[in-house]
Amino acid sequence: MGTLKDQLRADMTRHLKSGNKLALMTLRNLLGEINTREKGGKTPVELGDEQVVSLLQKEAARRRETALTYGDAGQPERAAQETAEADFIETYLPSPLTAADVSQIVDRAIAAVAAGGEAPGMRQMGQVMKIVSAEVAGRFDGKATSEMVKSRLA
Repeated sequence: MGTLKDQLRADMTRHLKSGNKLALMTLRNLLGEINTREKGGKTPVELGDEQVVSLLQKEAARRRETALTYGDAGQPERAAQETAEADFIETYLPSPLTAADVSQIVDRAIAAVAAGGEAPGMRQMGQVMKIVSAEVAGRFDGKATSEMVKSRLA
């Protein structure tokens, strides 16, 4: 399989042929946003899967927030549309990690830093977070991850 962008493009074609308007519209918006990010700066860039996943997370969160706004404004149909789009976008995101999974990742990272010769403490938090962040990468709340590392190093 190719990149996530390739997957989005292929799925857009599939949904165009099948007539799934919600999925088609959502994918067109996402690919437009990706295209804007890639060509919008001073120099064109190519977004990798990690950046595309980050963008998808932001777009899903934005739609959930908009759905709440529509719900509060008494427009349940539009809220349902936004929620459906967010649900669809989340099908492309990696599965979230549990607190137990992250705890194991933190323990492994601390052990890896300890293997480097120093007893891990708060001074090594940056080293530990670098290892943990690479594995967690948007699949668990960053603030909660940081708190978990802090509590283990304290």
